[in-house]
Amino acid sequence: MMEAADKLRVDKWLWAARFFKTRGLALDAIKGGKIELNGHKPKPSKTLSVGDKLKITQPHRQVEVTVLELSEKRGSAEVACSLYQLDNEVLNQRKPTIDMALAGYREKGAGRPTKRDRRQIDKLQF
Repeated sequence: MMEAADKLRVDKWLWAARFFKTRGLALDAIKGGKIELNGHKPKPSKTLSVGDKLKITQPHRQVEVTVLELSEKRGSAEVACSLYQLDNEVLNQRKPTIDMALAGYREKGAGRPTKRDRRQIDKLQF
């Protein structure tokens, strides 16, 4: 799905490459400083070219990619993978800290706290 244009907006490319589900989410990530283009924080309207390097920070991972192709259209996952070369990927899998436990942090899948659990959490917070 190569487009004829040699430049493309960063938010459109991030959406087409399937890093974000919607262009709005890509826009929010750029505005929030979660995207770096060639070492700088871009504006959403900044144009992207083939060969540019992107550093994308998401809640579950941090990815560094090199742009290989430009596409305005969102295609399948196979097509999206052909738009970039993965240079580096770091998964963020943190263990809960002591502070989280004191604030009432519960393991994923542990279910909803009971009334007794909520009272104990409230005692810890006040």
